[in-house]
Amino acid sequence: MIIKDEIGNKELLNREKTLFLCSKHAPFSLYDKIFHWVETLSSEDCIMCFDSSELEKEVLKALIINKIPTILFVMNKFKADEDIQLQAASEEDRFLIVELKRDEPKGKGLTPRLRNEYVASKAKDIVCGYVNPNGSIFPMLAGKNNVRYLEKEYSNIIAAESNTKYHHWKVGEDKTLLRMFYEDMGLYAIKIKLGRSYSAVRNRIRSLALTDDVLKGREFEEYVLELFNVIDKKEFTLLEWRGDKMIANIKPENNSYPDFIIRCNNINTEIAIECKWRSVLPRNMKKYLLSDSQYERYKEFSKNRNISVFLFLGVGGDACQPKELYVIPLNTIHKVVNGELALKGFKKDIKSIGTEDLI
Repeated sequence: MIIKDEIGNKELLNREKTLFLCSKHAPFSLYDKIFHWVETLSSEDCIMCFDSSELEKEVLKALIINKIPTILFVMNKFKADEDIQLQAASEEDRFLIVELKRDEPKGKGLTPRLRNEYVASKAKDIVCGYVNPNGSIFPMLAGKNNVRYLEKEYSNIIAAESNTKYHHWKVGEDKTLLRMFYEDMGLYAIKIKLGRSYSAVRNRIRSLALTDDVLKGREFEEYVLELFNVIDKKEFTLLEWRGDKMIANIKPENNSYPDFIIRCNNINTEIAIECKWRSVLPRNMKKYLLSDSQYERYKEFSKNRNISVFLFLGVGGDACQPKELYVIPLNTIHKVVNGELALKGFKKDIKSIGTEDLI
């Protein structure tokens, strides 16, 4: 690994540093213990972290809210100016973004593991919030004597989490939650303010708020609709638009259906469209673009409704104005994902879409 760019207070790199590590899918019941560790820190500390998993993102927010000097390591461009709290931390010289670039040849290991090893070598101490024994972090830490585990026994914690119940929310709580969420305060600060559990706060955010990923998805959906020019309803008419509503873990089955149903008026044919935007084209398209389960759901939907399904894939630029656009029929998506067909063969004009592009 090499450092490609540094944005913020570079002097933080000269301090003694602690690395926070956490495997994906950490149980919510661990959040109290992890955020209690954050509360024990002071401005004399300096924490290095990532933002790959949901918990890592929330720990980053908690560190920033508590004004702990923080170094964030990323592999891609990170826009701190899109986050109110990170922008304030940068202005106060207590935040640094280090953009890394892989320089190891293929065959030397997966990039996340190489990244972890590189940053761990810069740390005086390592603190682990949750370590999956089957993950990549566990073997990396073997034999190290500077590691502190905030929790070692997970079975009882996971079992206790499954017993949590849903409690109704009041309008005042919802207003406070939304205000703090859009001020980029994070789960930690919202939980303290409202006295709710972390899982309750997170589920309510998913029910009410538009996260950054959802906002970008909505921006791309609006961009696609503009290509179809559905306002004048001459060539195309928008028949259905999924709302993705949910409360706690309750959501309608049609949330898993394609985003749009559009009628091609000049041939009186309906089509379904699933919209996805990515800042860069993922290497593992099956994992990050269209999973096997999604493919099977869309295939069943197409059969039951007797309509064709298309994937509209925007890549690069902004979600509202992608650099490239690809239109892939459902019956060829598997071949594209598996590399049997070249993606470039499905590239389309980003100015407009006509019936001839779909039929």
